[in-house]
Amino acid sequence: MASSKAFLCLLFLCSLHFFLAFATEFSVGGDKGWVVPTVKDDQLYNQWAGKNRFKINDTLRFEYKKDSVLVVTKEEHEKCKSSHPIFFSNNGKTVYKLEQPGLYYFISGVSGHCERGLKMIIKVLEAGAPPPQSANHTSTPTIAGANGANVINGVMVVAMFCVGIFM
Repeated sequence: MASSKAFLCLLFLCSLHFFLAFATEFSVGGDKGWVVPTVKDDQLYNQWAGKNRFKINDTLRFEYKKDSVLVVTKEEHEKCKSSHPIFFSNNGKTVYKLEQPGLYYFISGVSGHCERGLKMIIKVLEAGAPPPQSANHTSTPTIAGANGANVINGVMVVAMFCVGIFM
């Protein structure tokens, strides 16, 4: 009986690790995808990005036709030009993994598209930094998060579960 309880505890502990490492894939621009805005709006994709919270290991899916995606420096983003991008893809279905915290700068590589608003800045949160909250918004940490408080909460849940099994 004790060995089956220990096995259940181990199984629960392993599943907790899965939830802590969970990453999200975001479809850039939602249903519209990575397309030139219909009116010159250089903030369209930044507004989309501002509605999301990005963390390390999340991925961005860019879907487009006859275009490209470049990851560039801040200066190249401001100029809408890059001769040596950090990353380049033009396959129509680009998936880009966010591997470290900080700012990522994306532009279209097609002449004129960036100037017409096909560009974006993504901020990836530090691993342990909770997302910014407004004054009237409260949230309760969950096991599925990746910040330090959530890890501690997860360990406490496992400990209580294991104590409950063995009592």
